[in-house]
Amino acid sequence: MNRLTTRLLLSHLLIVVIGALVTFLVVRELAPRLFDTTVPGRMGRGGQGQALREQFAAAVDRAVLIGALAGTVAAALAGVVAALRIVRPINGLRDAARAIAHGRYDAPLPTPRDRELAELALDLGSLGRSLADTEGRRLRLLGEVAHEMRTPLTVIDGYVEGMMDGVLPTTPHELGQVSSEVRRLRRLAEDLSALSRADEGQLNLTCADVDFGDVVRTAAERLRGQAEDAGVNLLIETGQEPLPVSADPDRIAQIVTNLVGNALRAVAPRGRIVVRSIRSGASAMLTVTDDGEGLDSADLERIFERFYRVPGRRSVEGESGHGIGLTISRALARGHGGDLTAASPGAGHGSTFTMTIPLRDDA
Repeated sequence: MNRLTTRLLLSHLLIVVIGALVTFLVVRELAPRLFDTTVPGRMGRGGQGQALREQFAAAVDRAVLIGALAGTVAAALAGVVAALRIVRPINGLRDAARAIAHGRYDAPLPTPRDRELAELALDLGSLGRSLADTEGRRLRLLGEVAHEMRTPLTVIDGYVEGMMDGVLPTTPHELGQVSSEVRRLRRLAEDLSALSRADEGQLNLTCADVDFGDVVRTAAERLRGQAEDAGVNLLIETGQEPLPVSADPDRIAQIVTNLVGNALRAVAPRGRIVVRSIRSGASAMLTVTDDGEGLDSADLERIFERFYRVPGRRSVEGESGHGIGLTISRALARGHGGDLTAASPGAGHGSTFTMTIPLRDDA
């Protein structure tokens, strides 16, 4: 009874039965009256007229009952065909959904003739491609994380083993090398932990009343040395107007550091990065603009997806990003009640990242 085929067939038959019953009652009620109106002369002949009237009513009843029975049988056959026609592509979509659930993201999909089912098939195919892409990025991340961990672990193991064997002295320099690799591992662990908390909506924010412009300027200035080493002109324009916000200064600095760091990787030597903080209505706005590689329109939202990296982007020596920095930054901005977006005229024409968070009510 819970099968869709059975329910479609029964609903089809129910409609036919109701139609036949209504037809029978209407004909049974109206046929004798119409007979009396159409053949008035015969009704005046006493018992013969009454008998003729009853025979006519009985004939109509039998005809209607036979017609209803034939119609029900025909409707049942048509209902079976219609139900099978509807259920067959649904079964195909169900099988494809099960295959996708088991990791076969390229499972073939039927192409139903019905528009609604065809749209469902397209959506299911899009879901499969999206899951395949996410799975591919997840596997790539695992490989990259393993690679990132392997290098510092190898260095640590080498230094420790050398110290234990007496080959290397236990001096501040050697211990500093070990400490540097440990910090690298800690940063990787913190990034992955932050990503997990962002996915669960459990980012910890320690908010305080701060000046947004001061936080932006301080965070951006920390990267000036890297910009000079890369031959990039870093301009910081925070203005004189205070931008009072209730925010976590460390998290805001993390966003600024991530955006400027990404810009440094995208800009060639003698390029330019402009960091600007201004008031925009009831919000404080940060923009980080560069004249670097730029972004295609298809990548403007995808760069905020977990583990996503822009195809064809040039590699930078020593780069250790994992494709999760922008994901975490957007989650932090939204955790402050704001947002983080990207804009670009196109590949090769630079890009602009814009973050907004609300100003304090008393501002």
